[in-house]
Amino acid sequence: MIARHWRGLAKSERAAEYIQHLRSDTFPNLSTIAGFIDAAILRRTLDAGIEFVIVTRWKSLDAIRAFAGADVERAVVPDVVKEMLIEYDSSARHYEVLG
Repeated sequence: MIARHWRGLAKSERAAEYIQHLRSDTFPNLSTIAGFIDAAILRRTLDAGIEFVIVTRWKSLDAIRAFAGADVERAVVPDVVKEMLIEYDSSARHYEVLG
């Protein structure tokens, strides 16, 4: 199993909207991809805004390719989400889940 981690810093006033987008759009779309397991939203408040780390779990890198394309480390950030964020990672990190 592979865990994919991605980080973004949301504008404080748009943080709830971002969570709603994840729950109503992103995660349902991911659930249609073979090999997607689940997702979690990690959140913490910073002076500059609300930081999120999104962790998705996948059966394999091939499953992630179905989502991210040939470059599995490329972040997938829709334009609507970019408007909610102050900054975000342009790449994701992948970790083998050992237990």
